[in-house]
Amino acid sequence: MRFSPLTLSLLAASPAASDALAFAPGRASRCTALRMSAVEDRLVIPDAGKILYPKTAEEILWTPSWKSGERDTINGELDEYCADLSKVVRRKTRTVTCGPIKFGSDHPIVRQTMGTTDTSDVEGTIEQVMRCADKGFDLVRITVQGKREANAAMKIREGLFKKGYDIPLCADMHFQPVVSQMVADALEKIRINPGNFADGRKDFDDHLYETEEDYTNERSYLAEAFIPLVEKCRDLGRCIRIGTNHGSLSSRVLSFYGDTPRGMVESALEFADICRSQDFHNFVFSMKASNPLVMVQSYRLLAAEQYRMGWDYPLHLGVTEAGEGEDGRMKSAIGIGTLLADGLGDTVRVSLTEDPEFEYEPCNRLSEIAEGSVMATNPVAAAKQLAVPKYVDTREVRQFGRRVADLPAQNDEDPMDVRGFLHRDGSVISAVTLEMFSPENAQYLYKSLGCKTAVGMPFKDVATTDSILLRKVPAPDDRPSRIGIKRLLDVSMGIIVPAEELENNPLPNAVALMDVTKAVESGGKLPGGAIRLAVTVKGDEPDEILEQITAIDPTMVLLKPSIDISPLHAKRRVFEVLKKIDSKVPVIHHFATDIDDSNELALQLGTQVGALLADGLGDGVLIEPLGNAFPLDFVRTTSFSLLQGCRMRNTKTEFVSCPSCGRTLFDLQETTAKIQDATGHLPGVTVAIMGCIVNGPGEMADADFGYVGTLPGKVDLYYGKEVVRKSIKEAEAVDGLVALIKDYDMWKDKDPEEEDGEEQEKELLLV
Repeated sequence: MRFSPLTLSLLAASPAASDALAFAPGRASRCTALRMSAVEDRLVIPDAGKILYPKTAEEILWTPSWKSGERDTINGELDEYCADLSKVVRRKTRTVTCGPIKFGSDHPIVRQTMGTTDTSDVEGTIEQVMRCADKGFDLVRITVQGKREANAAMKIREGLFKKGYDIPLCADMHFQPVVSQMVADALEKIRINPGNFADGRKDFDDHLYETEEDYTNERSYLAEAFIPLVEKCRDLGRCIRIGTNHGSLSSRVLSFYGDTPRGMVESALEFADICRSQDFHNFVFSMKASNPLVMVQSYRLLAAEQYRMGWDYPLHLGVTEAGEGEDGRMKSAIGIGTLLADGLGDTVRVSLTEDPEFEYEPCNRLSEIAEGSVMATNPVAAAKQLAVPKYVDTREVRQFGRRVADLPAQNDEDPMDVRGFLHRDGSVISAVTLEMFSPENAQYLYKSLGCKTAVGMPFKDVATTDSILLRKVPAPDDRPSRIGIKRLLDVSMGIIVPAEELENNPLPNAVALMDVTKAVESGGKLPGGAIRLAVTVKGDEPDEILEQITAIDPTMVLLKPSIDISPLHAKRRVFEVLKKIDSKVPVIHHFATDIDDSNELALQLGTQVGALLADGLGDGVLIEPLGNAFPLDFVRTTSFSLLQGCRMRNTKTEFVSCPSCGRTLFDLQETTAKIQDATGHLPGVTVAIMGCIVNGPGEMADADFGYVGTLPGKVDLYYGKEVVRKSIKEAEAVDGLVALIKDYDMWKDKDPEEEDGEEQEKELLLV
């Protein structure tokens, strides 16, 4: 049993000290006059008639050190991070109350959003919160910058009650410990950021904390700033979110732990220790990042730490600065969907650069998908999860690692270059129909595949499809279609065709696609004319079949789970078998779907495929629409967006844009559109668009360049975390950003518009 310094000193001074200190280990204490709390950080002394709580950092029982190994010694090594690796079971969490709603595993997932109005605009904020409540949200967060906004928050709360709205409100606090106490009088929940609540130096100078002692010595001001808020929330029955953000870790944490998920977790645990020292447990955690992979790793690490310490606090899930449109929804689905599929998460917010009402549909849909996959409440989902053959999940969740696959190798006897059939950073395969190769459609097909063209001839570009799936081959006398296919083969684009089709209608240099069982039975024999083999795996094959994949040497595996089993767990099982036999065959996630809504497609892709890619499992994606809901070009660009969201293949400018709030100093949606139009053609460049200094420079940790509002009508421009141009007029700031990108030699001019099809046909005739 561990005792804090306060406990030891009070035990020594208490009349019951001899009883409390003398009991033998392993025996029940004979002391009845002195009671310990569950966290052993407070004492109930009947003689004194009151509860004593720690008041200083020295009196708090801090979580054992991770760096020194003390935590491993006391709590054991990290092990599980979720309730079940082979099934969807919600992690058991305590109930946390926030006004009329409750967070925790015994309750539905809470849907929430954040207002974008100026909080001092009381009536405007009330109207927006009412719209959010009417849409279906359970909770709305509003920003509170200072005393003016805190006073406004009280009026907003009163105004909502008068209008019959009891939806709880959360105050978003940064840098203002005293103001947070004011607003706790009015609102049901307070969100604090450990990176800047009391430890918010953001100058990024070198602050070296080389030893554990250096690091822990500065906890005193954390306790001094945070304890008063915790006391008030405990006494008033308020809720707290300890909300760590990857981009706004304090200089102290950055120096000691680095810009890492571990730093995020340790930063949050310090504030949790303070809450627990005051016997306050009505709090939740969040570990947000704009990078979905960092976000997933951080939440899993926090969940694993809670498991080994016996904690059960709920998790608030979100990908911060996700952006807008399908990209924003996809990025959110990758992060949030991955964790919900693990049974982690009790409340969700999808952060989009759109009005808050538009966040409800993706937020609600992700929650519905998660709730529908839980074994305990959905017999169909349970049956599919139980149908997956048993396997042992050996993924390393404490650090990210990507599975290494071998690209197609060129053989001396190959009549063409096969090395472009797949891409080292992630491959996109497009499903194409035979009709697309007709003479009147060929040029549109090349464009839809992302090819550049010159005199009608296609060439691969940055975001060109790597290979195509063609289920029907043109007849031998269909010369135009066969010429179109030959032109794609000439630029090393793979043509994947079912083997049975090739047997009836050979196509030179095609990739023959076979069911893995049939391929194993035939010894991987190719039909006439085929140059390589690809196999389809459904995930329910016996291990004995999957273990022979190496022997038949396919160029790629198309992983398309049967509809009768859980796709997530079936795919994880396949990767475990491939790992067991040390196979480095590339695996492409084959997503066949009849979805006809682009937003739903983004959410399902992020959840079903992104959940695997976020674990480094998979080498690309094939989206095959079962119908004509989406044009080929849209499906291709969506595929590349998925790979970029999973930090694989970068084919366009990456935008990290905050979702706007009451602190935003310019029209974020309009400005984002202008910046995207001016800079959206720069693969490999990341641009952060931040409405205020709270969300920058720290929040744009992954960005090359930053556009940050500082004063009304004024913008600062950043290179990395360094401000290089200050107080630029907003009207001139986009041009200034372009100039800055040019200064750092990361600019390229937009490609000129290609000639139209008629002109290309004329040139082709001349050739």
